Formats: sequence, C-alpha cells, structure tokens
Amino acid sequence: MTQQTHDQYDPEQQERDLSRRDFVAMGLAAGVVAAGIPASAAMPVVETMVEIKTPDGTCDAAFIHPTTGSHPAVIIWADAFGLRPALREMGKRLAGEGYSVLVPNPYYRVGKGQLLDTANFNFQTDRAKLTPLMGSITADGAAERDAAAFVAWLDTQKQVNTAKKIGTQGYCMGGPLVMRTSAAVPNRIGAGASFHGGGLVTDRPNSPHLLIPKIKGKMYFGVASNDDMQQPTAKDTLKAAFEAAKNPAKIEVYANALHGWCMSDMPVQAGAPPIYNKPDAERAWGELLTLYKAALA
Repeated sequence: MTQQTHDQYDPEQQERDLSRRDFVAMGLAAGVVAAGIPASAAMPVVETMVEIKTPDGTCDAAFIHPTTGSHPAVIIWADAFGLRPALREMGKRLAGEGYSVLVPNPYYRVGKGQLLDTANFNFQTDRAKLTPLMGSITADGAAERDAAAFVAWLDTQKQVNTAKKIGTQGYCMGGPLVMRTSAAVPNRIGAGASFHGGGLVTDRPNSPHLLIPKIKGKMYFGVASNDDMQQPTAKDTLKAAFEAAKNPAKIEVYANALHGWCMSDMPVQAGAPPIYNKPDAERAWGELLTLYKAALA
C-alpha cells in the first residue's frame, strides 16, 4: 500500500464500541450478498451535475439519488483517473440501493469534467499526466477542506436524511482520501471503505494512518495482493492503530486481485494481465453494502 500511481499497476457519534462479534457478522453477511443471493430490485434514480463551493474554488460533481425520499448520503472518492462514466455508474448502482451519492471531481482545482480517458491511457507513456492532477488533491489540507464542504452541502439537500450518518468510499488514490474525510468530519462520517488504497501507511508526518485516533466511523479496507506484497506490514499497522483507538476495522487482502481491481474501465496493457476482476469487485461491493447497512443506520 505504498503511495503509487496507476502506471505502477503493471504486473452526532457513531458507536465506537461495536463488538468484534457484530463486525464479523457484518463480514459474513457480505459473503451472502457476494454469493449472489437475490436482493430487492434497485430503486429508480436520478443524476444531476452540481457545483459545490469549497475554500479552494467550485467543485463539479455528480449527485445521484433515488427519485423519491431522503436517504443516507455517501461520498465516492475516485481513483487517479478521476470523475468519469465508470464512477458515475458506480454512483447510480449505489443510489439504487437507497443512498444519495455524491461523486466529486477530485481535480476541480485543475479543470472541470473528465480530464483523463482510460480507454487511451498508456501506463508507460502517460504517467506525467497524473502528477499535477493527483498533487492537487493530495496536497496537505486539500481533502479535509473538500470533505467539510461536501458534507455541509449534502446536509442541505432534501434527498439526504441528516438523521443518518454519511458513508464514504475510495479507490486507489481515494483510499487515503476516505481516511482524511473520516477524520475531518468525524461526527458525520459513520463508515468508510478503502479499496486498493495507496499510501495508507507511510513514514511521513502526514501519513493517513496517523489520523486513526480521530476517526469515529466503522472502517473497511480491501487490500490488493500486489500492494500487500510491496508493503506486507501496512495492514498490521492499520489493524493495531484501529484497535488502539478502540474502533477495530475490518482489513483483508484479496489474494487474487491486483491494485485497481474494482474499476471496470481499467486500461488493459499488452502483455499484462487484466486489472479489473469482476468476482472480487462484486465481493468488495458486498462488503461495502454490508458496512453501510450496519453503520449508517
């Protein structure tokens, strides 16, 4: 889980004393979902593009929610490829489960809309395109300012049930942003999930894992096999820090999944195995829904 870019893919308070038994039960329930047992039909949803004022400018975002009612809110943090159709489709799927979902453009400080095209991205030659984009949101304090603005905006929307906690999920680059969001607005964020998150544990003074004492929400970490190989102690550091904070997290390595496995539009490079792994992506989705169902109640 070292900090990496996609070109390196090649090969009030949430209950802090949720028992270990209950959290294990959540994981077992996720297995039922992932096994394909039929769920209720998805709700019809509506998607609109919105603009949210932040301390750093105006963020464009997709806001997707069921056509009627108010629901728990969720913030989806993109991977390094940013806001694009695959992320909006993910938002629609989640909204269909009964959530009001915000999918922000993490790179609004640099430009609006979709700034990268995964279909034509080459990990070997296009790496330089990612650096200024990722730097705009990973700069110290940027995600925290955004998180506070996004939560404040969501809490003014009639489609959001403010009596419920907010969830947040992130992919690759978005994993650390989930942790920063959860620590920045701890009394509103009830659950966070990181999938193939990069740079969750570093030796820098701003390492995301150092924020764990501030996090009140329940957390889930799905770790890619190659990330675990590169940094095998990271999961243990995370586990120990959450246990010390008396807020145990569920952390598991996906043995057959590579960094980026949840993203359906991951570029396929000649001579390299596919990154997107549908069975494990569905398993991860099941874990996510189980987490939200238990923690955003």
